[in-house]
Amino acid sequence: MTRKISSSRDSSTVRFDLGGGAMGFVESSPSVPLVSIVVALRTGSVADPEGKDGLLRLTARMLRRGSLGMSSIQIENAIDRLGAEFGAEVAPSTMSLHGQVIRRNLHAFCKLFVSILGHPTFAEDELSRLRRESIAEIQDARDNDRVLASLALRRSLFADHLYARSAVGRASSIEKLTRDDVVSAYERHFVRAHAVIGFAGAITEQEARELGALIASALREGAPSPADVPEPTAPAGRSLVFVDKPERTQTQILIGTLGTFPHDDDHFPLVCATAVLGGTFTSRMMREIRSKRGWSYGTSARLTIERRRHAFVMSAAPASNDCPPCISLELSMLEEFVEHGVASREIAFIKNYIVRSHAFEIDTAAKRLGQALDNELLALPEDYHTRYLDHVRAVTPAAASASIKARISPDNLVVIVVGTANDILDKVTASIPRLARHEVVPFDRE
Repeated sequence: MTRKISSSRDSSTVRFDLGGGAMGFVESSPSVPLVSIVVALRTGSVADPEGKDGLLRLTARMLRRGSLGMSSIQIENAIDRLGAEFGAEVAPSTMSLHGQVIRRNLHAFCKLFVSILGHPTFAEDELSRLRRESIAEIQDARDNDRVLASLALRRSLFADHLYARSAVGRASSIEKLTRDDVVSAYERHFVRAHAVIGFAGAITEQEARELGALIASALREGAPSPADVPEPTAPAGRSLVFVDKPERTQTQILIGTLGTFPHDDDHFPLVCATAVLGGTFTSRMMREIRSKRGWSYGTSARLTIERRRHAFVMSAAPASNDCPPCISLELSMLEEFVEHGVASREIAFIKNYIVRSHAFEIDTAAKRLGQALDNELLALPEDYHTRYLDHVRAVTPAAASASIKARISPDNLVVIVVGTANDILDKVTASIPRLARHEVVPFDRE
């Protein structure tokens, strides 16, 4: 079965069946002699077993550490010799192996892809080495205050929900993972029924079909095993999590609550409204926080798209002394945003901005392929990307204002601060009206 994903774009991504539940996609473009390849799976970190956070990411990274007849060094040399790139990423609901290769080495690279994907050896010595590297990465990430803030927000906003998990895992969970765990995860998740295989660039549809079938053949038959992810629930009241890190002169602030779901009738109105608040260089937050007060070089409001409702987040990074008034201002701006909505001129501006900048979202074959894969992997509405601009143009000021009031609760949210508690904790707690609870956690907590 072949189906073109029609749109107003100059080219269309072709979708085709690879059998056994696997689907293929190709976005052909001869402009550059490169081909991008993505082997994605309809499963992600939410499927990690309880107490084994980081297992799927470790499993995906182990594929490059040895296959039948090839050591990890031989694999690395082969990738370099072919002029290729190869990597792995794991998100809450998806996992992908992605590569890029010069056109003349496409077939050879796909054969290497098959060996890596279909015949991993999971050598004990390589697993031990990767465990150590993964734990070191987790420890090194503690130096990054933005990462600490994001981790604290996810754990606090989603609490006991599966979205609270980190794909990277925890040091205590990584060090306990065994080869049996990795093999079990591979056999359960790396099956054809989970596979979505995409090609973009200097490749024809016929080549994509043939090479897609070759890569799909590396995966065994098996029933899909998606995680049962319930709908998240909004936080109750206002809570503060202060991540205490010594000697901070600058802070990280995240204010989060539940946001949108792509199948909501008011999804696109909320996307536009959020951009008014903090999605451009001239947004409300940029004007008030950066331009008028100079508190933070960058500040924004954003929505995350997932298989279930996910986060609405406001962010800023002021100096420690400016942190309390910055939080107070952000909360008052959020209350104003919910209570009074957005003006007609603001919606007119943001719609024009989104429409005019959309060309940069689809200016390469790889980006267009990525949109098609997102549709498939995240079960987005079929016309989510192909009629994106039509959806944006249809947004009215009334619909945008109504979406804010319906979806965003300024009284039920989580405030995350990374800073030095001894210096500013009391002032931070005082800056949050109607604060229901707060806790201080060390920056190096698991």
